[in-house]
Amino acid sequence: MAEYDVIVIGAGIQGSGVAQAAAAAGHRVLVLEQQHPAYGTSSRSSKLIHGGLRYLETGQFHLVRESLHERTLMLKNAPELVTLKPFYIPLYRQTRRQPWQIRTGLSLYAMLGGFQTGCSFSSVKRSQWSQLDGLNTQGLHHVFRYYDAQTDDALLTQAVLRSAIQLGAILSMPARLEHAQLHSTGVAVTYIERGQSQSVNAKVLINATGPWINHTLQCITPKQPLPSIDLVQGTHLILPGEITQGIYYVESPRDGRAIFVMPWQGQTMIGTTETRYRGDPAAVRPLQAEINYLLQTLKLYFPAYGHYTANEVAKSFAGLRVLPSGSGHAFRRPRETLFTTDNATRPRLLSILGGKLTGWRATAAKVMHRIEHSLPARRPVADTRYLRLKPE
Repeated sequence: MAEYDVIVIGAGIQGSGVAQAAAAAGHRVLVLEQQHPAYGTSSRSSKLIHGGLRYLETGQFHLVRESLHERTLMLKNAPELVTLKPFYIPLYRQTRRQPWQIRTGLSLYAMLGGFQTGCSFSSVKRSQWSQLDGLNTQGLHHVFRYYDAQTDDALLTQAVLRSAIQLGAILSMPARLEHAQLHSTGVAVTYIERGQSQSVNAKVLINATGPWINHTLQCITPKQPLPSIDLVQGTHLILPGEITQGIYYVESPRDGRAIFVMPWQGQTMIGTTETRYRGDPAAVRPLQAEINYLLQTLKLYFPAYGHYTANEVAKSFAGLRVLPSGSGHAFRRPRETLFTTDNATRPRLLSILGGKLTGWRATAAKVMHRIEHSLPARRPVADTRYLRLKPE
């Protein structure tokens, strides 16, 4: 029977990141993926590598600092996949946030980013407003410009997984977890690969299945407590015509939440929403109410798009975020990545709850720290802070 140090269930960005980190540390790694890399949330995000400017409002300073640090690493290590873009924040008479609040937030953002490349910001002169992709100037009284980054989330995930494989990780796909039995020295795993049952052993099992986290836990004995989570749906639309000057960070007139309008593969993408979801994660689809919400927001800020109807949307997609259960609007919930384990000191099982696209490498480093006492001593072969990532 094959023996591994780490088995990762799920080849989204978080699972791929853990596989890379474990392989870089010299461990024997197996990744099980039921569909294909980035099948779920990791291909249905807002495609942004960013510090999370809006998280400053809820005091998540550590998350913002960490995210800006990770953004810097990716700009250096994955220049073909992660590119710096100008972001614009237009402020109108009816905008809830005042210029001094935005200026204060951007100053803090720059400080948390260590004033490195891409941390500067400025005001856009009124004489230049006409160059901003047809942005509505009625009632407009200020426009800020700052910088964050954009990526193709699926290609980034594939690059991280490919890096893990180059470091020695083994990918089994399509492969479905059938059962995992925790025992005194690790875990025995049975999975189905191309119709055939396979059995392997590992020291640690990583549950990186995103919105399927509790489905996966139900395959494990002894039975594990199921974390109390909310699945929150986020929808994006892709429309004909291209925004060219950068990415616009606007405010929904209905509820004040952040909406991004951005160029995407020769077209324009707008998102996202936050809608509680109950049901099969594989069945998530954009709702008509979400489509209308996004089209109304787009029309408000870019009147040239006002004639578009739901039938003229080129493409729409919805992904699911995993958030700890709680009351109130999901927009205000903390976005720190959480972990659950079967044992606090020597875990045989670790599940990842949530996680941001930007923070995948930092999350993987935290996972490795949590499971280090469960793993045998190995000689590291690489440092993930310096590994280059390239598109295939």
